[in-house]
Amino acid sequence: MTSANLAAVDHIAIVVKGYPRLSETFIAQEILGIQQAGIPYRIVSLRHPTDKKRHPIHQRITGPVDYLPEYLHDAPLRVLAGWWKARKMPGYKAAIAAWRRDFRRDPTRNRLRRLGQAMVMAAELPADITRIYAHFLHTPASVARYGAMMRQLPWCCSAHAKDIYTSPDWEMREKLADMDWLVTCTRANVDHLRALADDPAKVNLLYHGLDFSRFPEQLPNRPMRAGDDAADPVIILSVGRLVGKKGYDDLLKALAKLPQNLQWRFVHIGGGNGAKYAALANELGIADRCDWQGPRDQAEVITACQNADLFVLASRIEKDGDRDGLPNVLMEAQLCGLAAVSTHISAIPELIRDGVNGRLVPERDPDALSAVLAEMIADPAARDKMGKAGNAIVRQDFSFHAGMRELGHRFGVDQDAPASRQE
Repeated sequence: MTSANLAAVDHIAIVVKGYPRLSETFIAQEILGIQQAGIPYRIVSLRHPTDKKRHPIHQRITGPVDYLPEYLHDAPLRVLAGWWKARKMPGYKAAIAAWRRDFRRDPTRNRLRRLGQAMVMAAELPADITRIYAHFLHTPASVARYGAMMRQLPWCCSAHAKDIYTSPDWEMREKLADMDWLVTCTRANVDHLRALADDPAKVNLLYHGLDFSRFPEQLPNRPMRAGDDAADPVIILSVGRLVGKKGYDDLLKALAKLPQNLQWRFVHIGGGNGAKYAALANELGIADRCDWQGPRDQAEVITACQNADLFVLASRIEKDGDRDGLPNVLMEAQLCGLAAVSTHISAIPELIRDGVNGRLVPERDPDALSAVLAEMIADPAARDKMGKAGNAIVRQDFSFHAGMRELGHRFGVDQDAPASRQE
């Protein structure tokens, strides 16, 4: 990229809730794509990392990371210095006015913390930053919004799932009004946010997609296990945090209802309260068939997908609206040729087509889930056919590089690239 071209490219501050995180490979993948596109960037994290492991991709990300004070009382002098500098900025009064309007409707310590973090960010960002880009429409977007107003910079956002469906409509409307544009990873999200936006054209579909180069080109030659051999059971894999919206209690209940003559083994990868679910498995009498492996990096997840026979994710919508959007693990499993069983919620049907590359059941329905699992365990030919179809669908419709070209276009790279899809 020439110096003239570089001058036209945004220098961005990427605001995230925490970095790095094992559960957010899609963010790490995008940051690496931004780096490879030659877009100058730095990461601004609201929290320090808590995961003990890291994905290999994190080692390839070389941009600077700024950690804001997670709790303002832990760094009072830094917060005071941030305020002292921010108060002299041309947009400070407008930012404070916006924050006061928000605080009247949400008088919480979290709202205070967002303002303090925004002042520190605004004060400490290098002068060459030309745009602020937030991942998630809730807390990171609030910090990005207040900080961008202080610095009088344009800002934009990538929205996902929980941040959309647990945020109040008034807040999302006002953020959408203030930002330049927003991308989100499912058609369901696009429809929801466009209904709130003063200018619906600001909201665009941008699937995360996968970088196929990180996955084996050839599908594994899986044995045609049919659940009839106790020495060689069907391997059922699930990857996800052990939190309510993933529905692991529903899944364990479904597994416990499987016919006694079917031979299977359940493998789980992911962090969270493993003791709680292991205790439930024991209570249901299936503990000896469950393997709780804990957090693993992406290479280990791919290996697990290669060795499994069936993937399952019993996602559901929680009472507060929290839900999955389109989980990357479903795409990863499909790219590895795994048939998937999941639920008919949110954007999951945008990937899983019932009877084509997997099966969909109603959420919170262990009986229906168990019946479909029993069918899939006993039918290796159907699993093989659906797995191959899933691989083809992901390769056709969910390429990370296609999405990255669109995002790069928005940041000023490759001006001839097509704009984000408007469906």
